Amino acid sequence: MKVQIERKNTEYLLEATGVSGNTVMIDHSGMETVQGVSPMELLLMGVGSCSAIDIIAILKKQRQEITSYKVEVTGERYELDDSKPFKSMHVTVLLEGDINPDKAQKAADLSFEKYCSVSKSFDKCVEITYEIKVSA
Repeated sequence: MKVQIERKNTEYLLEATGVSGNTVMIDHSGMETVQGVSPMELLLMGVGSCSAIDIIAILKKQRQEITSYKVEVTGERYELDDSKPFKSMHVTVLLEGDINPDKAQKAADLSFEKYCSVSKSFDKCVEITYEIKVSA
């Protein structure tokens, strides 16, 4: 796996390009005008989207009808020398549709405990908790 990152202005704005050719704008969160997401936000987005892909795929295989899928990821950071890494993350999955709540919970368990490569990358250093909320 490989990505390319290119500086796009005279400040901190960066454009990251994946193998697919799709791009993400990344910027310094302390700028007056922020034109992209911060690297730390990208980590939260990675956990939320990786688990989303897993959960959606599992529920589709079980013929569950998802009419809306939203995820919120919050991260708690701590001071470590001159940096602020994540201490913990909490993922809230908000599902709507004709979905069996037990199947949704099992899909989330499989994602976070087995399949999601992004959250598994944090196993030894960041506590990741999650909850599933299903409504019709």
